[in-house]
Amino acid sequence: MSVDLIWRSAPDGAEVTALLDAATAADHTAPISENALLNLRGRGGAHLLARAGSELVGYAGIDLSDADEVVGELAVHPEHRRHGVGTALVTAMLERADGTPLRLWAHGEHPGALRIAEKLGFRRVRTLWQMRRSLDTPEIPEPELQPGVRLRTFVVGADEAEFLRVNNAAFDWHPEQGGWDIEQVKVREAEPWFDPAGFLLAVDENDRLLGYHWTKVHPEGIGEVYVLGVDPAAQGGGLGAALTLAGLRHLRGLGLRDVMLYTEADNHAAVRVYQKLGFTRWHADAAFLR
Repeated sequence: MSVDLIWRSAPDGAEVTALLDAATAADHTAPISENALLNLRGRGGAHLLARAGSELVGYAGIDLSDADEVVGELAVHPEHRRHGVGTALVTAMLERADGTPLRLWAHGEHPGALRIAEKLGFRRVRTLWQMRRSLDTPEIPEPELQPGVRLRTFVVGADEAEFLRVNNAAFDWHPEQGGWDIEQVKVREAEPWFDPAGFLLAVDENDRLLGYHWTKVHPEGIGEVYVLGVDPAAQGGGLGAALTLAGLRHLRGLGLRDVMLYTEADNHAAVRVYQKLGFTRWHADAAFLR
């Protein structure tokens, strides 16, 4: 298939979203991450459109915010796969990266993405598991908090600084979640799914933040353990488990039937904790580097 590749700083979001929706319906998993979707909605990055005539047949987005690495994600319309569109998109992203390492995500370990990664010499460097459990069974017990610790909900305009302090301390090792600033919080506060009632904070007697469980409800009606973090100074007392249970009970109280979360596949301690809470592996997202 002959395609024209065009870089844009701000593409037609509705046109790209229609392609992404078609890919999601065919693959039963979203082809790009939340970060890539936020970039598409105007947060930044560069966007590559693949057209066959006037029809959009492929899309790729790259994040150029890290000087050490370019992160890319792509999707090909289900009706135009196995015609070289994906390979053309990745080749163009490599050229745009211009020698900087390019990291590509294969969400759901899509077979087409795995074939392209192998053909173009990428190596797997990371695997994220999506895990799920029912909110009906097994039973979700009451969270047990240490004396002096209480739960309250997030207050927009008041709690952002404390959240960032704990988040960036808890995830100083994490490539996406660590190093957040206020803009990244505000972008998510403006999203339709944001609900401060589902953003649970564990605080001490002086209202100092010890940990949090930020939940999310997806449009299709599944809940998510969006982000859960505990201040390193407060770890070891079971606060993470208590916050997890509190968030699950909140989501169940909304009438949801299922909940999901993401965790590093090689974080065996976290996987064991989630398995004890009734979560099982649903699918995997793989990152490849060249």
